[in-house]
Amino acid sequence: MAEGCGAEAPRLAELLAAGWRLWEEVEAGTEPSSAAPAVQDKVRRGLDALQRAAAMVAQLDLFSENEDLEEVASADLRYLLLPALLGALTLRQVSQSQRLEHLDSARAHFCRFLRLCKSYGLGRFALPAASPPPASPPPAAPGPAGGSLLAAASARQAKIERYKQKKELENRLASMRSFVESGQADEDQMREFYLLQIQKWINISLEEIESIDQEIVILKSRGTIKQSSAPPHGTSRQVRAPLKPFILTRDAAQAKVFGAGYPGVPTMTVDDWYEQRRRQGVMPGQSVPQRTPAGVADEELQKKQQEKKEEEDDEEALQKARNWDDWKDTHPKGYGNRQNMG
Repeated sequence: MAEGCGAEAPRLAELLAAGWRLWEEVEAGTEPSSAAPAVQDKVRRGLDALQRAAAMVAQLDLFSENEDLEEVASADLRYLLLPALLGALTLRQVSQSQRLEHLDSARAHFCRFLRLCKSYGLGRFALPAASPPPASPPPAAPGPAGGSLLAAASARQAKIERYKQKKELENRLASMRSFVESGQADEDQMREFYLLQIQKWINISLEEIESIDQEIVILKSRGTIKQSSAPPHGTSRQVRAPLKPFILTRDAAQAKVFGAGYPGVPTMTVDDWYEQRRRQGVMPGQSVPQRTPAGVADEELQKKQQEKKEEEDDEEALQKARNWDDWKDTHPKGYGNRQNMG
């Protein structure tokens, strides 16, 4: 490991402080939206400062997996946080077309930070997988229901422990921040402060990787669905057959009972109806057809024969006439007409 930071230490410390401060301003969320130009400008400037600081740390070879934590200077412990801060700011970039790339990059930063902490024995945690999950994760092997319940309970308990630890770390860091930033803290206090910061970012990195993996699965699944639904290149779209009209059962039954709401289908044209009415002689301006002289003569002949029978005192005709008069006296007009009555 290099001895201290040498002449580059102030410059390196300034880059880390600038990137860290910009991340805290973005995280505070004073602006109305993370997609605002002012917020994205802070994200770009913060990433630039942290990337330059990370390049300098790699050039100085400050950390190595073959050394112990006691060999790292207290002032150099803060530079362990560079990959975690880079991952946090990378997630703040807003670009729908490059979202998957940003997620992969942020995940790589967080994993690098966790591997570095693991090599120094900082924290007790399981390293996440090196690569993000596929679009559709393979189904889990069948097992007893109790195993899945135990796994879910264990994961829930781990989240609760991380949350309690996070709140405790934040309280301790808040009480020590003023001493460290003002330069009044001694080396032991400074070392404890940065070790607490590292522990805090270990919890943040584990949570962020879990969220990133879930979002990557969703984005890849959407891309797979779009590709499968898109028509092959160069093929014409098939023309669908027109849909046939249909009637709901309720409407059909109602039409049978109450009618369809409009008159029945006509059986003759207007001209045919007009011609029929004209032949019947009932059109406006047309008189009712007169009976023929032959018909009139027949009626008069029947009437004269009836009168003659009555004059000759035809007993049968008289009796029939009397019966008819008596029947009309006791039966009102229309008594025997029962046709077309409900």
